[in-house]
Amino acid sequence: MHRLYNSLEPRVMDEDMLKLAVGEQGPQEEAGQLARQEGILFKDVLSLRLDFQNILRIDSLWEFENLTKLQLDNNIIEKIEGLEQLVHLVWLDLSFNNIEAIEGLDTLVNLEDLSLFNNRISKIDSLDALVKLQVLSLGNNQIGNMMNIIYLRRFKDLRTLSLSGNPIAESEDYKMFVCAYLPDLVYLDFHRIDDHMKEMAESKHQYSIDELKHRENLIQSRLEDEQAQQEELEKHKAAFVEHLNGSFLFDSMYTEDVEGNKLAYLPGVSELLQAYKDKFVIICLNIFEYGLKQQEKRKLELDTFNECVQEAIQENQEQGKHRIAKFEEKHLLETINMFERNIIDLVALFIENVQSLMAQCRDLENHHHEKLLEISINTLEKILKGDVDEDLPDDLRPLFVDKDTIFNAVGASHDIHLLKIDNREDELVTRANSWCTHLVDTVSERYPGPAGHQPWRVGSFPWWPVFLVIRNKVKLRRVELPAKDSVDPPDFRTHMLTHPNSPSKTQMHRTRRLHST
Repeated sequence: MHRLYNSLEPRVMDEDMLKLAVGEQGPQEEAGQLARQEGILFKDVLSLRLDFQNILRIDSLWEFENLTKLQLDNNIIEKIEGLEQLVHLVWLDLSFNNIEAIEGLDTLVNLEDLSLFNNRISKIDSLDALVKLQVLSLGNNQIGNMMNIIYLRRFKDLRTLSLSGNPIAESEDYKMFVCAYLPDLVYLDFHRIDDHMKEMAESKHQYSIDELKHRENLIQSRLEDEQAQQEELEKHKAAFVEHLNGSFLFDSMYTEDVEGNKLAYLPGVSELLQAYKDKFVIICLNIFEYGLKQQEKRKLELDTFNECVQEAIQENQEQGKHRIAKFEEKHLLETINMFERNIIDLVALFIENVQSLMAQCRDLENHHHEKLLEISINTLEKILKGDVDEDLPDDLRPLFVDKDTIFNAVGASHDIHLLKIDNREDELVTRANSWCTHLVDTVSERYPGPAGHQPWRVGSFPWWPVFLVIRNKVKLRRVELPAKDSVDPPDFRTHMLTHPNSPSKTQMHRTRRLHST
């Protein structure tokens, strides 16, 4: 079942071994001599044979980035490793080694033919990335559980399978089971599966197959739902408004707010808190919907720019270079500057209006804070007079010792809420500004200007017609930018608008509160 160490010293792949193998397997005679003199680059090698080399460990293959066929059979390899860079590999032979587990194949997404014949493998797994797998040889191993067959159902292109020489193949129902659960298989253990065998297998295992298909459909449906949710989340992240389409931000304000959760049991606070939550969530939804609309505008701006580039490239290729003398550098500068202004204006307007909505969230929190403090003080006075109608929870009573304790508890709750709002606003503003800066820098690097004393071209390609077209189209887009007061979310308070670099409303509020105390 496995190869023993022979009299030769176990070897690890190194550069000398690889150079020798490449030289021996490369072109021979005069062409081979010339290739060896000039040196053969590993990245140009498409096929490599390293069988019967007494190799113990796979290593040093990272330069063979374009390799499609690799033969490592008849060695003493114990672990599949060092293949991460071979992403173009189609055919891999690791038969007749000492491998105990299938691993290290996650990047080989183009692999179609895999041989692990005559090793020590006891479980079929860790092949999920091999979506193109057509041929799998696992004969003469230690696979004994029939459930390994069911794992192979995920490989829709699998047509040839070898499992002979495993304990699993000794089962009386082995062939029937494989044919039933892998109905698209054409060859099993080097024999073609005939239609009669498939019909018998399907009939024998019909009930189990139907049940399995039902479970698989449920799993597939769940995976599709999760994928759709993830795609939707990525879309929201691109708009910087993820988790603002519900009560997530509001709920997070109370997650770490111990005092706030206790004070919620005061008489009248439950209704107050629900009203606060309803209004807060409406503002979050306004930010969310506005963010998605602004993302569409930014995407349209960028798509228009990229589309113009492609159209102008085509136009340039058709016209040739005969008009290059008419090109003026100011056209390029004007085009780039105009595009950058459009993007910067869109992001600035988005940030400004989102800050206005966040200010409304802080206003709601301040109003809730004042009402909660009022209820708390009234409750304290009633407790001191002995007029409390309802029994307070035991963990709430220690807060009602004196006014200082109440002020501290309500103030701590208030500070936690403001911090959550501030942090979400800061995160949104920072990410939006970073995205804008990165985009502007990318455009500047891709189309360098006279400051770097570089010509207006990429490689030897003249770019003047590109930017003439872009300039004209971007001018048309320029007039479509919305005015600052034409924002979809209702109830904007222009006096609350803040510059991105100005102090936040919470900072100013905290300053006033500190001075007042």
